[in-house]
Amino acid sequence: MEEVQDGVRASALLFPTLREDPAEAETVSHRLLYRAGMIRKTAGGIYTYLPLGLRVLHKVMQIVREEMDRAGSQEVGLPIIQPSELWMQSGRWAVYGDEMFRLKDRHDRDFCLGPTHEEVITDLVSHEVHSYRELPLLLYQIQNKYRDEIRPRFGLMRAREFIMKDLYSFDVDEAGLEVSYQKMYEAYCRVFDRMGLDYRVVQADVGAIGGAASHEFIVLASTGESKVVFCDGCSYAANVEKSECLPEPRGERAEPAPLEKVHTPGRRTIAEVSEFLGLPAWQTAKTLVYVADGKPLAVMVRGDRELNEIKLKNFLGANELFMADEAWTRELTGAGFGSLGPVGLQLPLYADLEVELMANLAAGANQDDYHYVNLNPGRDFTPAAYVDLREAEAGDLCPSCREGRLAETRGIETGHIFKLGTKYSQAMGATFMDETGQERLMVMGCYGIGVSRTMAAAVEQNNDENGIIWPMAIAPYQVMVVPVNVNNAEQREAAESIYARLQAAGVEVLLDDRDERAGVKFKDADLIGIPLRITIGPKSLAAGKVEVKRRREAEARQVELERVVDVVRELIAADLTP
Repeated sequence: MEEVQDGVRASALLFPTLREDPAEAETVSHRLLYRAGMIRKTAGGIYTYLPLGLRVLHKVMQIVREEMDRAGSQEVGLPIIQPSELWMQSGRWAVYGDEMFRLKDRHDRDFCLGPTHEEVITDLVSHEVHSYRELPLLLYQIQNKYRDEIRPRFGLMRAREFIMKDLYSFDVDEAGLEVSYQKMYEAYCRVFDRMGLDYRVVQADVGAIGGAASHEFIVLASTGESKVVFCDGCSYAANVEKSECLPEPRGERAEPAPLEKVHTPGRRTIAEVSEFLGLPAWQTAKTLVYVADGKPLAVMVRGDRELNEIKLKNFLGANELFMADEAWTRELTGAGFGSLGPVGLQLPLYADLEVELMANLAAGANQDDYHYVNLNPGRDFTPAAYVDLREAEAGDLCPSCREGRLAETRGIETGHIFKLGTKYSQAMGATFMDETGQERLMVMGCYGIGVSRTMAAAVEQNNDENGIIWPMAIAPYQVMVVPVNVNNAEQREAAESIYARLQAAGVEVLLDDRDERAGVKFKDADLIGIPLRITIGPKSLAAGKVEVKRRREAEARQVELERVVDVVRELIAADLTP
C-alpha cells in the first residue's frame, strides 16, 4: 500500500457531500457513507470508493495486515478468476449455488469469480509443500470477492463485490490447528481493539465453509442483522443459529385430557388461535412443512418459538432446504397454512425438544378452520425424533453453565474463523511426509475479515443525527482545520500555520480552505466524521486561541495557538490506545 499523504486541502478534495439521503439507502451506514461522499453506486451491490472512503479502507487493511504479519502469517496474491476444475475437485462446483458468478473463456472452459479461496490456496500448498518441516504455514491475502447476492442491499453490508482478508492455516495435526486457531483468535481481537470497535466473539455455525467449529466476531450495533445471545452469569456467547437450547417445561404438567377437535373459523396465526381458544401461546404448537433435498417433511415447535432453519438443515445433513409453498403444503397435508398439525400427518415429523414436555396443547387438525385441543405427545402423535430445532432467545437457560440466563443483542458479523480439519486437504490431495516418512493429510483452518463490511459496521456503531463519528484509528483524517472565514487574512494565515505544523508533527489533517459559509463547513465536518475539529474564529483568535472539539463531544475547549499541536497529539494518542 502506498504511504498516505498527511494533509489535503478541501478545495482540492473530491468529497461530494449530500444533504438528502439516497432513495435506495436502507441502513445508517449506506445513508451516511453516501451522503459523506465516500461511496457511489456503480450497479446493484457494486460500489466505487471515493478518496475519503478509500482512505478508511486502506487504514482497515493496514491494521489487518500488521496483525496478520505479527501472528506469523505471510501475504500472497491469489487469482480472482478460478477454474472450475478446482471446485469440482473439492465437490463444491455443483453445490455452491446461484451466488457464484460463473463464466466461460473463449475456449468454452468454465471459470468463476472467486467467492472464496479454499480451493485455490489448498491447490497451491498441495503442490509446493511436502514435508512436516515446512509446517505450520499461515498464508493470507486481502482481495476483492464476488457473490451474486439474490438481493444486494444495505450498501457495503451485503454487496456483490466486496473486499475481504482471508487467511488459511496448514498444520500437521489437530493440536497444531488449535495453536493456529488461537493465534488468529487473538489476532482478530487485536484488530478490532485497535479499530476502537465494541464487539463480541460468539460461537457460530460453520455453514457452507464446513469444518468442526467456528467463531464469529460481531460488531455490536442496534441496526445489525445478526442476533447474538450471551449469558448473564458466565462467558458463553453464540449467534442464534448456533446456540443450543435446553428444554424447560412451561406451566404445571397436567393430566392428559380427552382430545377434541374445535372449529376455529378464520384463525390462522398463533395469536389468533390462542385468543380464540383462550390459551397462552406457549400451550400451542405450530407445524411447518419443509423440503430437504427434494423430500418433504414436517417440523413442530412451540407456538411462541421460532424454528431455526440452520439447526434443521444441519440435523438433516441437507444441501438444500426451503419451506413448501401453500399449494404444495395443501397437496401434502390436505390443509393450508394455519391449520397444520401432527395428527395423521403422512410425512416424517421432527419436533423440538420442548414439544415432548408439553401437555394438552393445541395445534392444527390438518383441516382448514379446525384445530385440536388437548393434544399430548406419545398418545396422539409420535415424532420420528425430538431435536433441538428452535432459535435461542432472551431468558433461555444458558447451555454452558446451566445457571445463568441468556440476554440478546444485535450486531454485524465482520470476522469469522473456522477449524476446517481435513475437509479440503483430503478432497484436493494436500498431504505431507511426517518424520517417519508416512504420508498424512494437512489439517486446515480458515479465517476471514470483511474489510469493506468492517468499514460499514464502524459507521453503524459510531454515528449521530449529524453524521459519522469515525474511531481515530480508521478515520480518513485525524483532524479537520476550519477557518470560519477563509477570506480573512488573519484566520487564513493561522489556519495555514496550524495545517503545516500538524503535518510536520505527523498528524493527518484536512484543511477546509473552501470559500463557504461557516455553517456549511461545520455540517460537512460532522457528516464526514473527522474525530477532531480545530475552528479558527475571530473571537478566539483575538485572544490568541483556537477552538478544539472532539466529534464525539458536545463541548469544545479553547487552546492557545502555540499549544494546539501538542494538545491535538495528546488527544490522538489517547484515542489510539485500545
